[in-house]
Amino acid sequence: MKKYFITGLIILLPLTITLLIIGFVVNFLTKPFIGLVSNFLSHFEFMKGGFFFLTHEQVVFYTSQLLILVMLFFITVALGMFTRWFLTNALLKIGDRIVHRIPIVNKVYKTTQEITKTLFAGDKNSFNQVVMVPFPHKTTYMIGLVVREAPSLCCQAIGEELISVLVPTTPNPTTGFLLMFRKEDLIYLDITPEEALKYIVSCGVIVPDK
Repeated sequence: MKKYFITGLIILLPLTITLLIIGFVVNFLTKPFIGLVSNFLSHFEFMKGGFFFLTHEQVVFYTSQLLILVMLFFITVALGMFTRWFLTNALLKIGDRIVHRIPIVNKVYKTTQEITKTLFAGDKNSFNQVVMVPFPHKTTYMIGLVVREAPSLCCQAIGEELISVLVPTTPNPTTGFLLMFRKEDLIYLDITPEEALKYIVSCGVIVPDK
């Protein structure tokens, strides 16, 4: 019985975590528009009698989420096509300068722009090296991913070179801690980030082959 339970858990746990993450992303993307689309569908009495075991409200809610995701997809594709085909670098620079001059808005825009550029066009070596780090204290270790060198201001503050490391949490690796360690405190591991994440998500059940 114990073996069957563990086998079932190994199958269900990754699926459950995947569904939870997908559900979080879907709710995050659709939440700003769900009220407007739901009211629109309710106005036309869409599926008033429900559908199978779903109530009318549930059918409207899930249909609204699906429509919002489809619309967001096509809007994103259309925006990318329009930007690629019609807008010139000069127009982009002018728009960028205008936004940077608007108080408050420029702070949010600049921060978002820097994060996006770093993630999609930055150092390709980020998050590629797996390490063990002493956390939360020196006698215990956690798996982490090397981000890059820590900001020079932080290094100068203690007079030593520091490395920024992302330490994901278990079993949800989408959250974690951004920590700075001395180089000598890092223990480099010869495994891939994918293997490290499998180990973290599985709560230590799936051990890297190496």
